[in-house]
Amino acid sequence: MAKFFTEITPKLETFIKAQHLFFVATAAKDGRVNLSPKGLADTFKIVNSTKIIWLNLTGSGNETAAHLLQDNRMTVMFCAFDAKPLILRLYGTATAHHQNDPFFKDNIHLFSKRVGTRQLIEMTIDSVQTSCGFAVPFMDFNAERLQLDTWSNSKGESGIASYWKAKNSKSINGFETGISKA
Repeated sequence: MAKFFTEITPKLETFIKAQHLFFVATAAKDGRVNLSPKGLADTFKIVNSTKIIWLNLTGSGNETAAHLLQDNRMTVMFCAFDAKPLILRLYGTATAHHQNDPFFKDNIHLFSKRVGTRQLIEMTIDSVQTSCGFAVPFMDFNAERLQLDTWSNSKGESGIASYWKAKNSKSINGFETGISKA
């Protein structure tokens, strides 16, 4: 049965910190709903019981940032793939902070340096929901995929900036992402 909380409890924080994968969902008023898997160590931080920050790395699109400029609602979801079943959703509002933003500069030290760092996403949580997860399959974590960091490192900072201009300045629906300010 689903349970709702107003914040991340210590028990739920322990669960979140043990996960290797999370999913992020956003939507603008029009266009597609975006649901993205996120991973890699040291890309998600719990600031306090109602605030999280995660590192948004360069990818093929920049939907999350585009959607947040139009409608700042966000859902983050974690699933247990081993041990006791659990699905955990964080609901709230979020802001994408780019490299020239004061928030980014003040908080980037919380994460390991990565060439492909695109934004810091700050989310204020207004609701937390847990549900059973009884239908989520068992899966084993073998290792992180290193291709994204390898690709970003091979491009270098100037190559990443060029990629942002070509591939990340507009969403698939043509919405501005704010990356051009970076």
